[in-house]
Amino acid sequence: MEKIIINTGGVISEIIIGAEWEKTLPVLPSDGTVIVTDSNVHRIYGKSFPGYPVLKVKPGEESKTLREIEKLSESLLKAGTGRSGFILAIGGGVVCDIAGFLASVFMRGIRCGYVSTSLLSQVDASTGGKNGVNLGKIKNVIGSFRQPEFVICDSSMLQTLPEQEYLSGLAELIKTGLLGDPVIIDMLENNHSEVIARDKEILSILVTRAVKFKASIVSQDEKESGLRRVLNFGHTFGHALELHEEIKHGFAVASGMQLAVVFSNLKGLISNDETGKIIHLLNRYKLLKEYSIPLKKMEELTLHDKKREGADIHFIFLEGIGKGVVRKVPLKEVIEFYKQYKQ
Repeated sequence: MEKIIINTGGVISEIIIGAEWEKTLPVLPSDGTVIVTDSNVHRIYGKSFPGYPVLKVKPGEESKTLREIEKLSESLLKAGTGRSGFILAIGGGVVCDIAGFLASVFMRGIRCGYVSTSLLSQVDASTGGKNGVNLGKIKNVIGSFRQPEFVICDSSMLQTLPEQEYLSGLAELIKTGLLGDPVIIDMLENNHSEVIARDKEILSILVTRAVKFKASIVSQDEKESGLRRVLNFGHTFGHALELHEEIKHGFAVASGMQLAVVFSNLKGLISNDETGKIIHLLNRYKLLKEYSIPLKKMEELTLHDKKREGADIHFIFLEGIGKGVVRKVPLKEVIEFYKQYKQ
C-alpha cells in the first residue's frame, strides 16, 4: 500500500493506492454521511457499502448537470445532512466530479472523500480537487476546486471494468507518462500483456507513479493558474472529439494527444522518432478511433476551451517524451494546423 499526500495551502488530501477499499475506509461521521454512486457501481459493489444512505445517479456524462446537483441537494436535505455532513463518492470520474461539486456547494461546502473505481478516475479524475458539471455539450464549464479528504484506489476494482472503460483509462496513463514520467511509457511498452490482463501489481505501480506526478503539479498550482495547465495535454482537440463524436473521454484524449504530438513535431519541438513511438503506443493499446469533425465545428468547439484567452489559447506541446510544455499560441494557428492535418 502506498500513501501520497497532496498539500494545497494547508488543505490535506491523502491518496491511498493498492489497498482493499473496505479495509482502508476511514471512520466517517455516523450522522450526516451520504454515499453518492451510480447504478452500475451499486450493482457490483453495493452489498459491501457501509451502512449510510445511498444516492444513485445514472452512469455517464448525462448525469453531470446542474439539475442533477439540484436533485441530489434535495435528497441531502431530506436525509438530514447539514454543514457537518460528509459525502462519500464510490465510483469513477463522473461520480467523483458530481460528488465533489456537490460537496463544494451544498451548505457552502461540506467534507468529502472518494473510493475511485475506474482506472481513468484513479489516474486522473479523482486526484487534484477539480470538479465540474457540463452546460449542454460544453464539458465541465461549471465547476469548483474542492479537495477530497481521501481517495482510495483499489486495483482489484479495475477487474470489473468493461474493456472500453479500462482502455479509456490507459489513455490517461499514457498522457501522464508523456508529460512527466517516461518510466510509465517504458512500463506500458515492456509489459503490454500484463497491462491488458490487468495485473494488479503492475497497475498499482503505474497508478502510484501517475498520482505522484499529478500530486507534485497540483501541490504547486491547485487552481490551474499556470503549471497545472500542462495536465490538459490532448484536451483541446480531445474535448471537441468527445463532444462531437460522443466517444469515451480516454479515446478522445488519445486522438487529441496524437494531434498535439504531430503539431509539436511540425513546430520542431519533438523528433520524428519519438513522434512515431508515441503514435505506435497509442495504436498498440487500440486507443485511436476514426473520427470526422468538419473544420467549422472544430473551430466552434475549440472556442469554448477553458484555456482560451481572447484570440489565443494555452496549448500543451511536447518537447520530448516526459516533457510537456505550455505555449500561448493564436487560436487561428491551432485551427489552421487541424485543417492541414485533415487534408
